[in-house]
Amino acid sequence: MILRRRKKRVLVIGLDGVSYSLLRKFCQQRITPKIAEIISQGYLSLMKASLPEISAVSWTDFMTGTNSANHGIFGFTDLKTGSYELRFPNFKDVRVPTLWEKIGQQGKKSLVINQPATYPARPLNGILISGFVAIDLAKAVYPPQEIERLKKINYLIDVDPMAIRANRQLLWSDLKKTLESTKRALNLYWNEDWDYLEIVITGTDRLHHYFMKAAHRNDHPSHEAFLNYYREVDSFIGQIVDDFIKTKGSYDNIFLLSDHGFCELEKEVYLNSWLKKQGLLKFKNDEPQSLADIEDSSVAFALDPNRIYLHLKGKFPKGKIEVSERERWCEEIRRALLQLEHNGQKVVQAVYVAEEVYSGPLLPLGPDLIALSYPSFDLKGSIKKKEIFYDSDLEGMHTYDDAFFWTTAKEWENLKIADSHQIILEKLA
Repeated sequence: MILRRRKKRVLVIGLDGVSYSLLRKFCQQRITPKIAEIISQGYLSLMKASLPEISAVSWTDFMTGTNSANHGIFGFTDLKTGSYELRFPNFKDVRVPTLWEKIGQQGKKSLVINQPATYPARPLNGILISGFVAIDLAKAVYPPQEIERLKKINYLIDVDPMAIRANRQLLWSDLKKTLESTKRALNLYWNEDWDYLEIVITGTDRLHHYFMKAAHRNDHPSHEAFLNYYREVDSFIGQIVDDFIKTKGSYDNIFLLSDHGFCELEKEVYLNSWLKKQGLLKFKNDEPQSLADIEDSSVAFALDPNRIYLHLKGKFPKGKIEVSERERWCEEIRRALLQLEHNGQKVVQAVYVAEEVYSGPLLPLGPDLIALSYPSFDLKGSIKKKEIFYDSDLEGMHTYDDAFFWTTAKEWENLKIADSHQIILEKLA
């Protein structure tokens, strides 16, 4: 992969769900020697993800340089305005321009491969191949004429999560196939006329969800397979960077980042079950089918993940909580949730009022409270669970304050993922 002509170009490599702590460990252990060599040329900074710490929000923070109250994505799911009906926000709902749309206005071209939270693909000056959650290749690619080129190389967007959940051993072959598919796509477009190249590897996130316990336990039956996948990713990143530098001659226009960290999951924690036990949430029947079954007298309910909404009058059809009561109820729920324990261990480390997390015109559309759990407790929003604590069939969960950002410029302190947007954008100026 040799670029045909020299020009100022920027390369961004995203590693979905790769934590700062895990990356440092694997570099020190020489599991990822190529990445270790890259990191040695600059500064690896600890970075905070979005709140909630999920890909749909965090990657949108990154690509817009804003928070949910500006870009409009508060989670994988949201409520239709003025109702209890769930909807799935997508790239069309992002209210502000992305990094590559901004540079496109300057006449610069972008090549964006496997970027989560960009489905369905929308126009840009260049080529966009959407990543997770992209369910149909025909809607995941811009411009549309690139679809046939991708079909010819058997391009795969992601692993098959449903099949893997039924038989997780299928993950290993799926990881290999999707990584090889990403390589083919990059080779296909490497010599295109682009100023900005971004490529995101999402297999790391999938690996962590299903096999996080294999990361550090030498006796785990999948430990070596876990490491081998990282070795494959390391080799691929090394190849990309080496080929880029053959033209650039410098690391200065290269950036590496993740969208959140990861840790082992001990318990799923169902916030609506907790709210019911607190007497703050009631449904018309014991088996509610949707939030539409909520009782008028309910004070609050939760959406997946981490988000608590007061049942406000005027915001929700049956809401009875006055806006003047909001501060009191937020404080009562915050104080009670911070006392929640499991086997003597605190579950929630912080509960933020929305204004502490978000700022922007869309603030009224979001949650009133965002809870941040301690690592190993995964906060959920199902209304159908009876108990608060459940075992999960997954092994890993996202973390807020263990993402990473790498650049040659300097080491950054108190960095948030939205901040990386401006750092990269300035390099393209």
